[in-house]
Amino acid sequence: MKVVTFGEIMLRLKTPEHLRILQARDFEASYGGAEANVAVSLAMLEDPVAFVTRVPDNPVGRAALNEVRHYGVDTSYILKGGSRLGIYYFEKGSNIRPTNVVYDREYSAFSMATATEFHWEKYLEAGDIFYFSGVTPAVSPEIQKAVLEALEYCRNHGIFVVCDLNYRAKMWSSQKAQAVMKECMRYVDLCIANDEDFEATLGIHAFDGNMSTGICQIDTYKQGMEEILRQYPNCKSVASVLRNMHTVEDGDWLGIYLKDGEFYESPIHTVHSLEAVGAGDAFAGGLLHGLLRDFDPQKTIDFAITASVMKLMIQYDFNIVTEEDILRVMKSSDTNLQR
Repeated sequence: MKVVTFGEIMLRLKTPEHLRILQARDFEASYGGAEANVAVSLAMLEDPVAFVTRVPDNPVGRAALNEVRHYGVDTSYILKGGSRLGIYYFEKGSNIRPTNVVYDREYSAFSMATATEFHWEKYLEAGDIFYFSGVTPAVSPEIQKAVLEALEYCRNHGIFVVCDLNYRAKMWSSQKAQAVMKECMRYVDLCIANDEDFEATLGIHAFDGNMSTGICQIDTYKQGMEEILRQYPNCKSVASVLRNMHTVEDGDWLGIYLKDGEFYESPIHTVHSLEAVGAGDAFAGGLLHGLLRDFDPQKTIDFAITASVMKLMIQYDFNIVTEEDILRVMKSSDTNLQR
């Protein structure tokens, strides 16, 4: 049994220090993208995982492929074609100035792919887990079609589906997201919904948009999670990250997990972030690891939120931590945790 993730990997260009993009004269290059990040998390946790995407057959595409392969991800399903790798420019925020991302992904190798290029019968076997996020169907109509074809294949072959709703306003409108993601949700077994994801992608109210009081809204989060299960009876569990963000870098983080009609809450982690990118993907990776290793629900959510906050201390997109690293933090009496 393995996890198969499907999405776009991009070249990430980050401004040095805390410079704004307007000020930068050079950029630090790395690679990342939601589903690639989850794949690397799982590989670091020694779980079998394959990544499906399409990259250009040029040095930049090969460098991206080599980057995920370096950490142990199976790249044998990655397609080659097109002429360019998508790019995102990353500007790190500080204090009250938010982090900013600028996408340059039009006409990328992945966005120009057709649904017929992806052969799910080659990538997926009964008992596997298929993972995607809301970022992927937002890329193009053909990729939307590919996602739905993958989901249909999963339903017909007993493959467990995990979806992080992962709304990105810079990629599509809430109206478009809802039209697509409500269709996708008919196939999802485990849904991850954070912050604005509930309302933007499913039209379900759970969060009022105030990032300084996310944990304080836990009751409406729980109501939103229950509403997901009510509207989508095929979906058996929902997980969320709640945050009280005091500044861009400082906040309290909590995970909650609804499974078999019962809520499980993690401890609250109070953290100072080095780089707030990829923490949601690390959370998803932690949840998937818990599923693969048959952790009980409480250990699963504790593990997932610990993986997520550890990513905040690591630069670049990938969460380069092991199971031992995460369990050590979970057990440490020095960690600033609250129940």
